[in-house]
Amino acid sequence: MAGTAGTPGTPRVLRAMNDRAALDLLLEHGPLSRTRIGTLTGLSKPTASQLLARLEAAGLVLAGGTTEGRPGPGARLYEVNPAAAYAAGLDVTPTRILAAVADITGRTVGRHELPTPRGRTAAPVVRQVTDALDGAVRAAGLARDDVRRLVIGTPGAFDPNSGRLRYASHLPGWHSPGLLGELAGALPMPVEYENDVNLAAVAEQRLGAARGHEDFVLLWSQEGMGAALVLGGRLHRGWTGGAGEVGFLPVPGAPLARQVARTGSGGYQELAGAQTVPGLARELGVTPVPSGPYAEAAATLLARASGSGDGPHRRLLRTYATRLATGLASLVSVLDPALVVLGGAALTAGGEALRALVQAELEELAASRPRLVIAGVTEHPVLRGALESALATTRDEVFDTSR
Repeated sequence: MAGTAGTPGTPRVLRAMNDRAALDLLLEHGPLSRTRIGTLTGLSKPTASQLLARLEAAGLVLAGGTTEGRPGPGARLYEVNPAAAYAAGLDVTPTRILAAVADITGRTVGRHELPTPRGRTAAPVVRQVTDALDGAVRAAGLARDDVRRLVIGTPGAFDPNSGRLRYASHLPGWHSPGLLGELAGALPMPVEYENDVNLAAVAEQRLGAARGHEDFVLLWSQEGMGAALVLGGRLHRGWTGGAGEVGFLPVPGAPLARQVARTGSGGYQELAGAQTVPGLARELGVTPVPSGPYAEAAATLLARASGSGDGPHRRLLRTYATRLATGLASLVSVLDPALVVLGGAALTAGGEALRALVQAELEELAASRPRLVIAGVTEHPVLRGALESALATTRDEVFDTSR
């Protein structure tokens, strides 16, 4: 029926479209004057004034300062009201949960890190999640009910049919078939779950090296090896959520792995995972080889090698680049992406030197030649992607003025 909310072309829908366009411009550009908003949206001054008055009354924008540096009185500036809504994200690893809360503009207002010891001292997962979230909420000066949406990033992926976490046997406590229901019952806001590497790709697409790209691959190496596949601007998750679990990919140069679901590892992980770097360094005569967690040791070794002109460190970088390119060539041959982003601590530590070597090797091994870049979001990319994902849905809800 004409005139109802949601009917295309009705005044209410057109106003809502203009409202959303203005809000998106304010998010992108920061405070803007009425005149500037009118120019960017193509709206007349009276229409822009009505729009801003409507958004201000709805609590979505604030009138703040004035323009400076021009003759005459300054124009009033408008900005998105940061307190219009809040969203949260969690980055879960076997040793800790990192939680953060962001306001509707994307600014992080609270963060909390919760160590998660294993064994008898480990708290149940539901309590770990609520404690981590509450810590971030308190740091933001908010209450749990103030958060409209939560996105949780974990290794592996929750099977959409069974609800079980797959491809992440190293994440204790997260494999109960009833876990998602328990979390839903313990939290007052909608909760979404996403693979950690997929969330790093969301961060790259929104804020980092993949901005403006509809098709790209993120190759990730940290504690584990994985990839995120973005096709047509959307994440490709596959039938069970396991698309991008490239650590299981059979590759030349590594023994053929069998029963990979039980072992949790495969050919590409055994050839080029971060855990291989310290041993490879010893074989090539690199000294000293740092001790400690292998992901940190790999990052240290590759960072040193990236600044080395020749010798064992350079041989390490070249050998590792060949191993990376061997598996990447299979991905490129099937997906033919325009861009490949190298992310995770091990790959970003190698920097431009490692990127250039992988690029050269890939051009020898694959028929297509995508451009390789280093990830641009290096500070907590999984957490940032979780926040961006939660904020995208929250904005769609809060900024919809047609209802």
